[in-house]
Amino acid sequence: MSSIPAPQALSAAILAVGKEGFGETLFTWLDATCSFDNFAIIAFFSHSSPQVLMTHARNSRVFERIDSHYVKGAYLLDPFYGLHQRRAADGLYRLTDVAPDQFQRNEYFKSYYTNTTLTDELAFFAGLSPASSVTVCLGRDATTASRFSSKDFNAANSVAPVVNALVRRNWSDLKPPNKNKSEDTVEQLRQRLFDESDIRLSPRQAQVALLILLGHSSISIGLTLGISPQTVKVLRKQLYRKCNISSQGELYHLIAPYLSNGGQPAGKQRQFPAG
Repeated sequence: MSSIPAPQALSAAILAVGKEGFGETLFTWLDATCSFDNFAIIAFFSHSSPQVLMTHARNSRVFERIDSHYVKGAYLLDPFYGLHQRRAADGLYRLTDVAPDQFQRNEYFKSYYTNTTLTDELAFFAGLSPASSVTVCLGRDATTASRFSSKDFNAANSVAPVVNALVRRNWSDLKPPNKNKSEDTVEQLRQRLFDESDIRLSPRQAQVALLILLGHSSISIGLTLGISPQTVKVLRKQLYRKCNISSQGELYHLIAPYLSNGGQPAGKQRQFPAG
């Protein structure tokens, strides 16, 4: 933890609002207040890929793929991005409390998340507008190989209103660096699969595919979409048949590249088939 007393560190963070070094002062104050191994500030947008505003970690593996993988598309499967999508209330959230019921069994967790060595995460979430939000993440990783205790959570939760107020004030006019995702994730996935692989998914099949990758069970998918688990199973079979696959792992490795925000493939876009 920081050697600077917490009140002094908070004062410095307040004075730095609107200035270039605000992120560093926020980190210093939280380091004097909470116990964590790594730190990240990430801005999410509704029509653009996220922007990494700051990272800090003693273990280099934690953020080594944040630009090459996370920002390019893996963020779409991040439960904390889900807070932005559903316009969650400002506050502190623990990853395990917002993740789908089978998050630790999905391929995003196994193929990306475990490689970061992260063992637990807390996120201060501030919704700046319907189209933008900022998440300040505190993480535990292989450095201590521990999880946040109830005491750790309560300490972070006690300062959450101040953290989010500072974030709101500092990034009140935050805008995405560019707009490169003009359609929602489901339609983008359907179009790109059709254009590049001639795979024709219905909107519902694409929804099921994304929910599977997020880590939802059939029961959870049914509750999310308002359909029965049996209907989910039928849609899942149809999805696997159309994609010529037989497992969730194959589904992840097929679809993950299409979740990147590179936009539509070069050349003229084909007319998408109905249904």
